[in-house]
Amino acid sequence: MSTIQPVIVTADHDVLLGFYTKLFGAEEIFRVPAEGPVFYLGLRIGDTDLGLVAKADAGTGAASRILLSIAVDDVDETLGRVEALGGSVRGGPNDMPWGQRVAHIQDPDGNPVNLTQPIPAR
Repeated sequence: MSTIQPVIVTADHDVLLGFYTKLFGAEEIFRVPAEGPVFYLGLRIGDTDLGLVAKADAGTGAASRILLSIAVDDVDETLGRVEALGGSVRGGPNDMPWGQRVAHIQDPDGNPVNLTQPIPAR
């Protein structure tokens, strides 16, 4: 269990579950209730937990002050799969001076996500 867990409020669990599962290999680890319409889905991506909470009028694309940053093996390869899974590419990829390759995307609900990868030392 993560000490700090990001939780996304969404009107459509299925869309976000598919996006995070197919793009980042997320695994469902917890569901409330266990049967019937889902209120909460607990996902694990690598060593981190991410929650999805159902809210019928959650809206999409609202200005956000929270950003998910997810480390991937290959930013360029991951970026190439975003739109087919319902997300959108907002910028990059770019090599940053602090040693990361970074791209900016949005998930299907419009939540901002950074894809990051260490730049190998030369």
